[in-house]
Amino acid sequence: MPWTIPYLGETKELNDTVRASAQGSFVQLSDGITHYELGNPHPSPLSLREMGTITVVLVHGFSVPYFIWDPTFKFLTESGFRALRYDLLGRGYSDRPRVRYDIDTFCKQLKELLDTLGFSQVNLMGLSMGGPIAASFAARNPERIQRLILVDPAGARPVTFARILQAATTPGFGELAFGLVGSGQMARSVKSDFYDPAHVKEFVRKYVVQMKYKGFMRAILSTVRNGMLGDFSSSYRSIGELGMPVLLFWGRDDKTVPFAYSDDVRAAIPQAEFHAFDECGHIPHYEKPDEFNPILLEFLIKN
Repeated sequence: MPWTIPYLGETKELNDTVRASAQGSFVQLSDGITHYELGNPHPSPLSLREMGTITVVLVHGFSVPYFIWDPTFKFLTESGFRALRYDLLGRGYSDRPRVRYDIDTFCKQLKELLDTLGFSQVNLMGLSMGGPIAASFAARNPERIQRLILVDPAGARPVTFARILQAATTPGFGELAFGLVGSGQMARSVKSDFYDPAHVKEFVRKYVVQMKYKGFMRAILSTVRNGMLGDFSSSYRSIGELGMPVLLFWGRDDKTVPFAYSDDVRAAIPQAEFHAFDECGHIPHYEKPDEFNPILLEFLIKN
């Protein structure tokens, strides 16, 4: 019999009425509805002549949905790129199906989304837990990837869990802990992603919206239990062996996936172009867009 402890704060159903007021679009895939936003679906003739139809797909991390890409998505679309961002299953306005939230599920979601939208080749960009998803998808489908961009990616070594996430690994106790304090603790922990605390208040305001909808904490528990914060070094080594173009970013003050882990990723992917950011936490694209975006642009338009 499934565990039925209620999660405090999960009081609403994620349904068509809720989605009608959300930004973006929705598509039915095999495991449920995926929420996505496609910018510049039909790039201008000028951008087509200058750089071809360059599509950039943005994969977010463990628990923050696609709004985490706001600065990057805006920059890419204003620069003439076709950009796609989406909510992983269990997050944002995507469904929270009763599935194993593991690497196979997340790679399947990405593949079905690209197939449905008709994108045969893309540039793939993964942040934090989105790094292992992007790298694993690229290793499994190298013919579909033009370039790979990794931003403070998890998976070089297992992530050291916060206390609340350690509780998640214990069946029964994990449900109880998350049911009583999980959502509040997770919202408070977001501040550790930033070097500059000025960003935190507005970020948390957006972050907690998804926690109202039933199934979020169940998906988070399943994600932890099915190894998504574990070791994906083999995926990174596969990317290194394939020799595909890779751009790697890291904040030197990252407390979530420590900067020292960047050495492991660089060793696994020796061809990676590497850029580190001083006075920057886990999400350099968000904290340092004026430094981040020109590097990204140059990488995307290279021949």
